[in-house]
Amino acid sequence: MRPFSRRLLLAATVLPLNRALAAGLTATPAQTEGPFYPVAFPDDSDNDLVQVRGQAAHAMGTILHLQGRVLEASGKPLPGAMVEIWQCDAQGLYDHPGQPGRERRDGAFQGYGRILTDAQGSYRFRTLKPVAYPGRTPHIHLKLATTDGRRLTTQFYLAGDPQNERDFVFRGAVRDAKSRERIEMRLESANGLEAGAFVTSMDIVVA
Repeated sequence: MRPFSRRLLLAATVLPLNRALAAGLTATPAQTEGPFYPVAFPDDSDNDLVQVRGQAAHAMGTILHLQGRVLEASGKPLPGAMVEIWQCDAQGLYDHPGQPGRERRDGAFQGYGRILTDAQGSYRFRTLKPVAYPGRTPHIHLKLATTDGRRLTTQFYLAGDPQNERDFVFRGAVRDAKSRERIEMRLESANGLEAGAFVTSMDIVVA
């Protein structure tokens, strides 16, 4: 996998990553993969989903810098873990043959990306602020595989979105306040990193 080299993300991290070093961290809740995991990966599968290699156009929608660390419950970082994300475009369309209206999908949006965590267990993506589509609140799908064989599939949501409490997947994952914190993204302005964009930090805790 080629290293991430987009100019905008060479800047220093805007938000401090969660340095959760105490034992007994709440694990990130597992959730359904859903029907739209790619059946074939795009030629460009890096961690910048907004800019497809070889295209001049950028994806429609609001840019979101998603970053964090992959941790054990003890707080120990997990380097070398594969983190994958996938989501719909700004129109609510996935890059999947089962997606109705796929022909209208934004071809400038990669739709899927992956990265290996670094020596500190850190990951980062440049993607889109998720949007709702019929039946679902805004969300980003995530799949994780650690070097010792642990697996996690989950989803991230926009904190405070009024549709969250009506979403059956979200409701099934939220057992208490701590599990809610693991899957709700709190967005802040990323103007110091990229004008008009947002940034959020989400640590992923693997049981």
